[in-house]
Amino acid sequence: MSLNKTLLALALGLALTACTKPADQATDAAATATDAAATATDAAATAATAATDATAAATDAAATAATATTDAAATATDAAATATTAAADAATTAAGAATDAAAAATDAAGAVKDAAADMKAEDGKAKK
Repeated sequence: MSLNKTLLALALGLALTACTKPADQATDAAATATDAAATATDAAATAATAATDATAAATDAAATAATATTDAAATATDAAATATTAAADAATTAAGAATDAAAAATDAAGAVKDAAADMKAEDGKAKK
């Protein structure tokens, strides 16, 4: 009977060994899966950060474009106002110059008329 007990003990030991190996393999697989999940979580966090950074950059670009558009419009408005003022000043100056020229022409015509009258009077004195 001792041989039977030995064979039974040997069979039991062999069965326990066979049952332990799959458990070790399952533990290793679970550890690998945990590592893979941690890596995926890190990748997702990196992607979320990159998306946030891209959104911030796009927002900054849009704000810069809006500011540039506003500045360009203000510059164009200022240029138009300056051109209008310059045109009004030029028109006023031209009108003043025309008025002065007309007054000078009137004065010259009066002087010619006076000179003609003086010459006529002198001619009349000389004939007497």
